Amino acid sequence: MEIVSFNSLYSKDFYDLNIEWLQTYFYVEPFDEEVLSKPEIYIVDKGGSIFFAKLENEIVGTVALMPTKDPKIFELTKMAVSPEKRGHQIGQKLMQHCIDFAKQKNWNGLMLYSNTKLENAIYIYRKFGFKEIPVEENSPYKRSNIKMVLDLS
Repeated sequence: MEIVSFNSLYSKDFYDLNIEWLQTYFYVEPFDEEVLSKPEIYIVDKGGSIFFAKLENEIVGTVALMPTKDPKIFELTKMAVSPEKRGHQIGQKLMQHCIDFAKQKNWNGLMLYSNTKLENAIYIYRKFGFKEIPVEENSPYKRSNIKMVLDLS
């Protein structure tokens, strides 16, 4: 498996993987639909990054790093792995890639929103050193009930 950076050829994979994941575990919010259908406008053109896990010429996972108000902290978001490849540590490899990338860029940290219903994901975030902080009142995601940060400074 290799991890590759965004290429517009993979836009449909980014959309499809995330929509499938959202429909399986939650629902698609209007904000999700907008960002997922225009990843270049909402993520790449704003200074963010999107990575893909590629296995034998097939995209099997994805994750994005979106800028926040703080130029040294990025949101880890839009992580999804194809259903038939879940449980093969692809998400963990994508996570490690993002952490290494953030360190290389000398960022102060990564932040994410999630839901405690996703016990395995929360376990993995903690394993990688993310710590829980309060979710703000105006969180961008209705489904999130946990916010976590990884201090890299």
